[in-house]
Amino acid sequence: MTAPIEASAFRAAMARFPGAVTIVTTGQGAARRGITATAVCSVTAEPPSLLVCLNRKTGTCAAVTGSMGFTVNLLSGDGGPLALTFAGAGGVTGADKFRAGEWQDSAHGPRLTSAIASFACEVSEQVDAGTHRVFIGQVVGVTTADGAPLLYEQSRFHQLQPL
Repeated sequence: MTAPIEASAFRAAMARFPGAVTIVTTGQGAARRGITATAVCSVTAEPPSLLVCLNRKTGTCAAVTGSMGFTVNLLSGDGGPLALTFAGAGGVTGADKFRAGEWQDSAHGPRLTSAIASFACEVSEQVDAGTHRVFIGQVVGVTTADGAPLLYEQSRFHQLQPL
């Protein structure tokens, strides 16, 4: 049997893996919850679906489990400060995070009006994997806008540059 990889070595390698920065949201009004996430990807085009991984210890994970819906908001290149807020920087928690940015409530979770893409999803499957819960959401609504996405790599935010 192969020896397990140390968590620090895994984290160091994954830090080299660039990811699009999103804010995953759910709920409405005072029950709104949201978290910054890079563990988001498409699953299938037919039917349209996304995969989102959330730490099970977070209020956002519990709220998505309870509501069975979420919205994935893809941040534009200038979204670093908002990403930090939703990652918990400055100690802001719960619905107070939504004081930053402009949000529209929806049945599946708040939509960031400045997002370059937003995907409203209904949870079709979920499974616990280690410290996280993997949600597969069927996309029931999408909005897009112009702009380049915010990326995260080596513990820093980046923007795409055309070649």
